[in-house]
Amino acid sequence: MARQYDVIVVGGGHNGLVHAAYLARAGLDVCVLEARPMVGGATVTEEIFPGFRYSVFSYVVSLMRPEIIRELDLPGHGLAILPLESTLTPLPNGDRLYRDGDHHRTWREIARFSVRDAEAYDDYGRTLFYMARAVKYLLGIAPPDPGRMGPGDIRGLLGLARHFLNLESDQLHLLVKLMTMSAADFVDEWFETDALKATLSASGIIGTFLGPRSPGTAYVLLHHYMGEIDGNFRAWGFAKGGTGAVAESIASAARAAGAEIRTDAAVARVLVKNGRVNGVALANGDELRARVVSSSLDPRRTFLDLVDEAELPGEVVRAVRGFRFRGSSGKVNLALDAAPDFSCMPGQGPHLRGAVSISPSIDYLERAYDDAKYGDFSREPYIDIVIPSAIDPGMAPPGKHVMSCFVQYAPYKLREGSWDDRREAFGDTVVDTLARYIPNLKDIILHRQVVTPLDIERTTGLSQGNIFQGELTPSQLFFLRPVPGYAAYRTPVRGYYQCGSGTHPGGGIMGAPGKLAAGRVLADLGKGPRRARGPVPGRRGSGR
Repeated sequence: MARQYDVIVVGGGHNGLVHAAYLARAGLDVCVLEARPMVGGATVTEEIFPGFRYSVFSYVVSLMRPEIIRELDLPGHGLAILPLESTLTPLPNGDRLYRDGDHHRTWREIARFSVRDAEAYDDYGRTLFYMARAVKYLLGIAPPDPGRMGPGDIRGLLGLARHFLNLESDQLHLLVKLMTMSAADFVDEWFETDALKATLSASGIIGTFLGPRSPGTAYVLLHHYMGEIDGNFRAWGFAKGGTGAVAESIASAARAAGAEIRTDAAVARVLVKNGRVNGVALANGDELRARVVSSSLDPRRTFLDLVDEAELPGEVVRAVRGFRFRGSSGKVNLALDAAPDFSCMPGQGPHLRGAVSISPSIDYLERAYDDAKYGDFSREPYIDIVIPSAIDPGMAPPGKHVMSCFVQYAPYKLREGSWDDRREAFGDTVVDTLARYIPNLKDIILHRQVVTPLDIERTTGLSQGNIFQGELTPSQLFFLRPVPGYAAYRTPVRGYYQCGSGTHPGGGIMGAPGKLAAGRVLADLGKGPRRARGPVPGRRGSGR
């Protein structure tokens, strides 16, 4: 007889693990099924070459909700986040823009380019701080659906209205601008120094198939500004041991609460009978039973791969097929024989323990997008660099280093050739670009790992290699994420839920989708407070 659980969670990424931990803490019998040999999904640390440990896909921590860290006691389960306190932007002429936690040094550094910008920098930071606090409310609520207007939706919309009506009028106006403007236009209202504008704008293009001048990227910039560590907004950090340590700490918390976690357990399909789930079938032929199944996979896999389309309304199938993934990012992970020596800041120093951004100008970023727009990887890409071993020496053998290079743009669909054929050419382009700023780089590379969007899809299951399980654009946010009518974590199949980054509030190592979806499951099972309701699972049409 098949094993019976209360809840089966498909996918052991960080959201699936958060989801399982909260459900297990509520007393449910929970099983997590992960296809890979390790938990974490895209939040993993792997020793690709002997002694060199890589955060292979995601690489920094900021968006992880502090209440989740606190409620699951993740530090007690081994999580330690080390600060990334600086950003270095090398320039082609040998100069640089360097910003760190020293207010006066940062002011002087920006003032070398523009005193006006130096004076505006603090105001810019304060403004986005208040905007991030205003939007933070959304990270803690299930999205009400204005198209359905059930009692819970009305309550949710009224709460949303009260929250935003409490904002000052200038804050409300700015929020609307952030939701509609391009990142480049937004920062252009504040600054005149191209390197500063480009580096700030780069936060608006990460994980999107959009350029810095594309409308909607200002919201992505704000999304990344909502990062919070120990109460400090816009604080970025590196998890000691790599991002895999984040997933491992959540998994440890879930196990401590009683959850079972199985690896090498790929789910082939969700079993549905009379419009209701009753378990899953594994790729090896085993079947497991549960009254609830939650998928932390992306919307395409959750709706179209795991269940028969006949179980879903036609409009949902069409909407999911139209959901935009458009993977645009790659990674190049390097094992180095020595520390990289930047020509703009030679030698060792704190700049090696922060982020390095290859973003010398807005035009540079837009040209990188132009290449991708027409089906090729960027000839001069935007690169976001972290040197984990300079922060956590355990990531590499003594005296040696690992370098994590996040790269845009790398379109999932190439105009010519395949990623299997062009993977190394992409890696060469990244190394050649970096070598302009790091003269010793080619001499110290011991190993390199090139990760394309196709590799991300093959390894983690993320459709088209999109790191956010779907683009973070205004048409794919809040009650529209992933599709209208089913943004509040339920699906049309009774007992079948979504809990991944393809739902509200979106991607990044955040954990909020997993927690909010757990609240929805507990409420539906009568084990938690009800919030704004979405459609009742299994009913089509009005959803009520």
